[in-house]
Amino acid sequence: MKNKRIVLVSLLLTISSSKAQITNDFELYKEIIKKDSLLFSVGFNTCNISQFEDILTHDFEFFHDKGGKQDKAEFLNALKNGLCRSPEDYQSRRELIDSSTKIYPLYDNGSLYGAIQKGVHNFYETINGGKEKFASSADFDHLWMLENDDWKLKRSLSFNHKNKKEIESANLFNSSELKQWLIDNNIPALGLGIIDDGQLEQVRVIGSHNGKGRASINTIFNVASLTKPVTAYLALMLISQNKLSLDEPVHKYWTDPDLKNDARHKQITIRHILSHQTGFPNWRDEKLKFQFTPGTKYQYSGEGFEYLRKIIENKFDKPLDQLATELIFMPLKMNDTHYVWDDTIDEQRLALGYDREVKSYKVTYRRKVANGADDLLTSVEDYGKFLTAVLNGYGLSESIFKEMQSNQVSSQKGKHFGLGFEKYDFKDGNFALSHGGSDNGVQTIVFIFPKTKQGLLIFTNIDDGYKVYEKLLAQYLGMYGKEIIEIETGEK
Repeated sequence: MKNKRIVLVSLLLTISSSKAQITNDFELYKEIIKKDSLLFSVGFNTCNISQFEDILTHDFEFFHDKGGKQDKAEFLNALKNGLCRSPEDYQSRRELIDSSTKIYPLYDNGSLYGAIQKGVHNFYETINGGKEKFASSADFDHLWMLENDDWKLKRSLSFNHKNKKEIESANLFNSSELKQWLIDNNIPALGLGIIDDGQLEQVRVIGSHNGKGRASINTIFNVASLTKPVTAYLALMLISQNKLSLDEPVHKYWTDPDLKNDARHKQITIRHILSHQTGFPNWRDEKLKFQFTPGTKYQYSGEGFEYLRKIIENKFDKPLDQLATELIFMPLKMNDTHYVWDDTIDEQRLALGYDREVKSYKVTYRRKVANGADDLLTSVEDYGKFLTAVLNGYGLSESIFKEMQSNQVSSQKGKHFGLGFEKYDFKDGNFALSHGGSDNGVQTIVFIFPKTKQGLLIFTNIDDGYKVYEKLLAQYLGMYGKEIIEIETGEK
């Protein structure tokens, strides 16, 4: 019986893609649409269970891509005790997308015995008498059989279910409008990653990464300061393993020669570094100097993360890139991620950086020594793997995972810095961890939502790539994207 089911499902899919489709002026087409209306408009939408019983064959089977398979009795019972259990509290309405309908007749030795109906339908819901709202969309294939001159539904396949957010995301992700939008905004290459339910669900790279050919999905980008979260996470993993301490002064592992005569260097901790409270400038001029006492306020600092690199390398007697490879890159299969340049990197996949006039910069990030703050080379997929690991607390103790997400210090525009990430606190109590990167020919930004396990990655290879952020944030993050924009523009 199981093999027969598989054969039948295969037959459904094969025939529905054949050239036997009939148009809507055929009597068969009209008859199947009439039955469809009786099944859903009269049956499903009004919870008329008997209508379903009349139209389904005795051996009806229902196949759902998320809910499994059911026979007739199971299907009717699920309908009666599920969607139709409390119509005064919850109502569901199905609407057929007429333009999606395709009908394929089935013949045996010239005699019509069945038909395949293929289409798309939308579902709407009303909760507690409120306003009806769109719920989801799905594709379906129906096998109709002619029994005693009457059409009965024998098999139903329901698949490719999408909610409103997923539909909007797919429309932008796959549309030619997006490509034209990039051309209009002079964006050479755009990398996008979508994280949902703690998994990297979509990756797309659009445009040309080097002015010669189309960018591949595994294009390698310089992500500038998106290096910092990786370095921070490595430190947090070592702390979780009790090999480092979050609040222990780090001068015994490393003291910059420029600071040896300033007693404040003995106050620096890894917590200060990861939350940008070291007192260092972003980058030193000739010598590194404190601009305030560590731990007293916020000031973003790349120097702090270079300081962290030297702490880690001196403590463990290993280069930063080796430790990161052992603890992060190899376990997560981030095969295209590198702190330093080596012969394993496919230069043909490297995204060149461009200025606002779309003139390419000379490549300057073939580093032989890692930088803890800058110039990580990675792909959208690889960095997406890293962010999903962060969302799931990979390699972190429970206490450190909590510390990472907590407000350590006020930063700018009402935001806070946690450990390695800046934090947006939203009006509804949700929050996002974020970081951006900006260098010559680099504009990148990422957001992850620990509570809802969602995320967004945006990579561009041009100085003003940030100009596409607003539309993408609104598109993919919805109300949170709009709130982020309000925060950044001061409109909140």
